[in-house]
Amino acid sequence: MPDSDQPTAVRLDGKVISEQVRSELSQKVAEFKKNHPTFTPKLVAIQVGERSDSSIGISFEHIQLPDDIQQAELDTHLDKINNDPTIHGIIVQLPVPDHLSTKHIVHSICPEKDVDGFHAENIGHLSKRATEPFFNSCTPMGCIELLKRYDIAVAGKNAVVVGRSDIVGSPVAMMLNNLDATVTLCHSKTPDIEARVREADILVVAIGKHEFVKADWVKPGAVVIDVGMNAKDDPTKKSGYRWVGDVEAAAKTRAAYMTPVPGGVGPMTVAMLLSNVVTSAIRHFEASSTTSIVPNPLTLLDPVPSDIAIASAQKPKLISQVASELNLSHAEFEPYGKYTAKVTLDVLERLESNSNGHYVVVTGISPTPLGEGKSTVTIGLTQAIYAHLKRPAFACVRQPSQGPTFGIKGGAAGGGYSQVTPMTSMNLHLTGDIHAITAANNLVAAAVDARYFHESTQTDTQLFNRLCPKKKGARKFANVMLNRLQKLGISTTNPDDMSAEEVSRFVRLDIDQDKIMWRRVTDTNDRFLREITIGEAATERGMARKTGFDISVASEIMAVLALTTSLSDMRERLGRMVVALSKQGEPITCDDIGITGALTVLMKDAINPTLMQTLEGSPVFVHAGPFANIAHGNSSIVADRIALKLVGAPAGEPVTAENAGYVVTEAGFGADIGFEKFVNIKCRASGLVPDVAVIVATIRALKMHGGGPDVVPGKPLADEYTQENLELLRKGFANLRRHIENVNKVGIQAIVAINAFSSDTEAELELVRQLACEAGAYDAVPTHLWAKGGAGAVELAKSVERCCSESKQNNKFHVLYDHNLPIKDKIEVIAKEFYRAGSVSFSKEAEQKIEQFTRNGWDKMPVCMAKTQYSFSADPALKNAPEGFDLPIRDIRASLGAGFVYPLCGAMQTLPGLPTRPCFYDIDVDAETGDILGLF
Repeated sequence: MPDSDQPTAVRLDGKVISEQVRSELSQKVAEFKKNHPTFTPKLVAIQVGERSDSSIGISFEHIQLPDDIQQAELDTHLDKINNDPTIHGIIVQLPVPDHLSTKHIVHSICPEKDVDGFHAENIGHLSKRATEPFFNSCTPMGCIELLKRYDIAVAGKNAVVVGRSDIVGSPVAMMLNNLDATVTLCHSKTPDIEARVREADILVVAIGKHEFVKADWVKPGAVVIDVGMNAKDDPTKKSGYRWVGDVEAAAKTRAAYMTPVPGGVGPMTVAMLLSNVVTSAIRHFEASSTTSIVPNPLTLLDPVPSDIAIASAQKPKLISQVASELNLSHAEFEPYGKYTAKVTLDVLERLESNSNGHYVVVTGISPTPLGEGKSTVTIGLTQAIYAHLKRPAFACVRQPSQGPTFGIKGGAAGGGYSQVTPMTSMNLHLTGDIHAITAANNLVAAAVDARYFHESTQTDTQLFNRLCPKKKGARKFANVMLNRLQKLGISTTNPDDMSAEEVSRFVRLDIDQDKIMWRRVTDTNDRFLREITIGEAATERGMARKTGFDISVASEIMAVLALTTSLSDMRERLGRMVVALSKQGEPITCDDIGITGALTVLMKDAINPTLMQTLEGSPVFVHAGPFANIAHGNSSIVADRIALKLVGAPAGEPVTAENAGYVVTEAGFGADIGFEKFVNIKCRASGLVPDVAVIVATIRALKMHGGGPDVVPGKPLADEYTQENLELLRKGFANLRRHIENVNKVGIQAIVAINAFSSDTEAELELVRQLACEAGAYDAVPTHLWAKGGAGAVELAKSVERCCSESKQNNKFHVLYDHNLPIKDKIEVIAKEFYRAGSVSFSKEAEQKIEQFTRNGWDKMPVCMAKTQYSFSADPALKNAPEGFDLPIRDIRASLGAGFVYPLCGAMQTLPGLPTRPCFYDIDVDAETGDILGLF
């Protein structure tokens, strides 16, 4: 019979099928992008050396590395790509140079991105019927896809695979086995391969030897998949060779189906690689679009144990699990032990296009010295949303200062069954941010005094030679000096080109010792450091001066940390902090001192917010801790921003109750202080818009404002506070009404969270609820967070959810004043509209400072009022809701790095002192177990 009359196998056309697959993938990606506009699958290929046969022929990011690259350097590249969430597939083009380990490289690729399917974890899962790999190897997958596309039955067939390579033979044998074929795997040691091939209903050959399988070995009617691609000498061809497979081409006269060479399996390999990349991208996108909610159930006890006993009994989730639930990559968080981690600002760049989640700020009424549980409500509300409403929720709180922790107030991790955990870590060193601030602040203080000392004892030439020393015969400006040169209008970049007059201007800051503004700080309540004399040693040559310490959290560097938006922004802010005035009245900054770079180095880790969790497993950012009475009293902008993105909606999708979570951030003390600064300083700097404000109130505090006896820490409460007294409560409600009005004044709704105590009666709770709603609150809800955790705030959480949903449709939030107003006008707006003062009086010193600040151009910044937290006035004894009083401004200072000026109202201590019986009496450690005792 002539060749043309012989039966020919159906061509398993990989080229045609691969085009179909590509078209389907294109449609799939396009459909997915309709609902998720930022969705973009991405493949990265790493090529080591120059190999012309390595090109895979698809669009991807191609990283070509030199062929002499060492394993460690290649590992660094792989680690970076593994941890890049925008990359969904990684391939390393093989073979690699002999000095590199192929096995090590393959296993260094993250299994979730191993789109070649070579990783041992993927191969291992393929070998088990009960599990599935992230990816199948591309060539075997292409073989199976051809069988499927041509409707070739596999189950029950005899399948013979010739070749047992990890790339093709072994995985295709496992895949055929998983499709219920009876599989024989042949290799170089298999006896009588011909006999086994003759039994094959399905024959897959991947041995790398041209025409190894002879045509007459093939069973009539068999399906032949020839994976081989071999160059065979052929003088009739222009190239001198032709491509042949591992099976003689004449086998097509015996087989029912057969792949051509080329144009069979090869195109399918590329198509399956693309398919794996798209699969990976969709899997990653869907997994990262919503955070996982994995509550940590509480076992509630009655009576409620101590805070530390509760915290010790509740085992937290590992912080790596919390990070995984938030879809953070390994490169985006750095663990500090088992339960704490730093989260990098890279998250903001990755999620830049995401919409923010719902933004909830927790504030309070004017408190008693015992505090009204604002932190407890912040944590408990977050637990309620997360663990009970099953919605993504994130708390953002300040880091407690060790001053109050060992002093009189205690920590700030919440309380009862609504706590951040581990509470011991949070209330002590945590990740060292406050220590970094203390070190940075005191380095500035040392630098200022040292510069004054050296300028006082050296000539211009001596100063110049020390500031710009010759190294190898040449002088060079330090980078930080360039800002000072620019400020002075000196254009040269070569120190040796400066004139004597320029040298003098450059080296002499001419600090006025009496106008040094920068004070040292300590994170301890130490009243004897409030005013000190320094420079008493003989070595300081009679340059003693009076100064003092503030508490570390009052440092301007703390305010900078809380208000910064990036590392570069923080460096700029640190550089413009004013530390002193010159004898000519010119401001001297950290840039002038030359210390900005060093400060940024000390603060570079502190800028990353600390990730922790609540007792019920919801995530918490603990970051920055400025006091609200002597600073702006809010946690950091970067923590809020990251949290809002992590619980927000993917780009292009609307923020709804269903697809976005909640960030609950706390503003310190009452709404007249922390909330006012949240609005006019924090939101102005961040551009973030709150959806609702929760005002925390207690029956106890309202009774105090109504005329009840003084509440004194350490003393039992008077009967008025433990017995029903509606009259006191009704009188004291004026304080809460004022706070509700102030919240509404800036265009957002107020929800009152009544932090209920066991002594509160139903009639008292109902009276507050009724009066609050009449005063303009969106809702007022009794809560029992201390005793019940999130379960005690479910109704509050539901109210917040409803209010946020409505707010997204009609948010009228606005700041209280235009920052371009004169300083006095801004102070008066706050005093008269928020405090209800009748007048504002300015001391002579304050008047002079305002004039000076205005001349310096510092009058366009927001105002941060330093005022007692116990009253709307500057007098802590003036309770409830006073009106018409005079607000005295005794001094005003400028924080150019933070970006505000702060007037001091009345007598404000910037360094607390220890009481007669500090908290430290009760704090100890169990020497046997290492457990901390007595920490609340």
